[in-house]
Amino acid sequence: MKYDESAEATDQQEAFQKERVPTTSGDVVDAQINGLRALFPEAFVEGKIDFDKLKISLGGAAETGPGRFHFSWAGKNDAIALLQMPSQATLIPRPDDSINFDTTGNIFIEGDNLEVLKLLFKPYFGRVKLVYIDPPYNTGQDFVYPDNYADPLKTYLQLTGQLDAEGNLLTSNPETSGRYHSAWLSMMYPRLFLARQLLSEDGVIFVSIDDHEVDNLRLIMNEIFGEENRIECFIWKKSYGGGAKEKYAVTQHEYLLLYAKDLAEVRELWLPPDPGAEARYYKYKDEKVETRGPYRIKPLEATKSMERRPNLVYPISSPKGGEIWPKRQWWWKKERAMLALQNNELVFTGEGESASVSYKQYLRDETGEERGAKPFSIIDGIYTQQGTSDLVELFGETVIQFPKPVALLKKIVNMGSSADEGHIILDFFAGSCTTAQAVLELNAGDGGDRQFIMVQLPEPTGNPKYPKLTDIGEERIRRVIDKLKGRPQENLDLSQKAGNNEPGFKVFKLAPPNIQQWKPDVDRDPESYVQELSLFNDPLMSGWQAVNVIWEVALREGFGLKTYFAARDLANGNKIYDVFDPDTDQKFIICLDDQIRADLSKNCELTADTLFICRDIALDDSAAANLALQCRLKTI
Repeated sequence: MKYDESAEATDQQEAFQKERVPTTSGDVVDAQINGLRALFPEAFVEGKIDFDKLKISLGGAAETGPGRFHFSWAGKNDAIALLQMPSQATLIPRPDDSINFDTTGNIFIEGDNLEVLKLLFKPYFGRVKLVYIDPPYNTGQDFVYPDNYADPLKTYLQLTGQLDAEGNLLTSNPETSGRYHSAWLSMMYPRLFLARQLLSEDGVIFVSIDDHEVDNLRLIMNEIFGEENRIECFIWKKSYGGGAKEKYAVTQHEYLLLYAKDLAEVRELWLPPDPGAEARYYKYKDEKVETRGPYRIKPLEATKSMERRPNLVYPISSPKGGEIWPKRQWWWKKERAMLALQNNELVFTGEGESASVSYKQYLRDETGEERGAKPFSIIDGIYTQQGTSDLVELFGETVIQFPKPVALLKKIVNMGSSADEGHIILDFFAGSCTTAQAVLELNAGDGGDRQFIMVQLPEPTGNPKYPKLTDIGEERIRRVIDKLKGRPQENLDLSQKAGNNEPGFKVFKLAPPNIQQWKPDVDRDPESYVQELSLFNDPLMSGWQAVNVIWEVALREGFGLKTYFAARDLANGNKIYDVFDPDTDQKFIICLDDQIRADLSKNCELTADTLFICRDIALDDSAAANLALQCRLKTI
């Protein structure tokens, strides 16, 4: 609809509607309620849940008896309440610390991971293919973030100075605290819950842990992801030798728990082809060797681990005469086995009761692609010492002790994602960013288009050269990119931006909002209330910058961190920004001028589908009414 200067003001007032830009991150509770409403609409009355009706809908599945199993700890309800509290924070971009800021999908965020996960909740809901985290093991010495249930952002901003209100250093969760395990569980619960919300339906999560909390981690993962979605508990043999200082036994392993968001949606896990596999296993050849390569023999008889299926019990005719029946059942359906028999892909050994059938597993499939390897539950041959060497190779010195080895993370990324599907890999305990290095090197090796999101708290390192752990993580990513471009390993000149087709990463930092939040104060006197209300004529904080406000609005509206925007100066004197998220095809137009001129729509094409955002103080009633007739109007 075109702008109509002759429209009556009263008609405009009746017609227009405007919304407010949200001042917090997406609401987890609302998302859960909406999901429940979609499944059980009959359990909602006047927008509220009727729990009696919900129990009736669930029938026998609703367990409310006192004897049911449940997992709890001191502070669990507080942890859930913290999870449900939307974040008021925002992310501010740091393009000068980035490489290829305008084109890359790789993200590094400095900040408290719980606040960041809440900010990512709306734009990345259901989009992450793989989460890997290496959280604090709760050894009593490692850093455990002290969540504040009243004001999480204030606590983070205070913590970045590494002191609490009394000047005490916040660095560990000692066993003498009295709630040693409870504090760790309360820290982990909301973060794992949000991680599940970000996973795609076929997504998976890997969590590294050791004996201090592995039992509790299993229980909390079972509660959040469902015991039926546990895939494996990998044992990582992290070291070799040693033991002279051990009192009882030499501990050489850690654990890696793997869960799916929905196991039914997860396809088989494969690792890239093993270069040594052909020599070790594929020792036989037949007439298909030119196209399929050599083969190895595997029994067609199913093991007892496979559930009983009558359709897998049938005879196979032997070339030597007679029929061979399985002692229990075959792996394959009859149609597949008969096709393999016809194509000379079955091998028969023995006679009589000792006769057996095997099938040929070729090195390459029908398309000529080499077969990958199934991951083993015990990870061997990758050691912690390699993680230190990885960093020494990049930095020329030891900047942090015992990070996870790149080879371990490459194995994890290969198991949980694909090279050519643009999968997002999230690590919100990023540390020195081993995960980012693994993704960058894998992409360089196989031409993949995986993208990473790294989140790390600015923990102090005690290293004057790199005082924060985030300094090491950022510099590591720069050096890896520099290395992949074939240049000398020295500090990257950030003024020399890489080409659009080269790797890069965007840096963001958690920060207070640009849009003020109204905080009621029961003790405030009427005069101070009036003064405070006057400040909210324009809720933008003093000293605000357009780029930071646009990013905050974009996050609140569910736009991802690959979003980009461009400015346009209109002929009427207004300046607008076109904002676009290439991953979701969402877009909006924003104007941050002090006044929206009445003829803006003459110079800016607006449709009923256009989301137009501006400051509330920039609109008079006439301008607001006319804009609302032509587009979807939101104000700050």
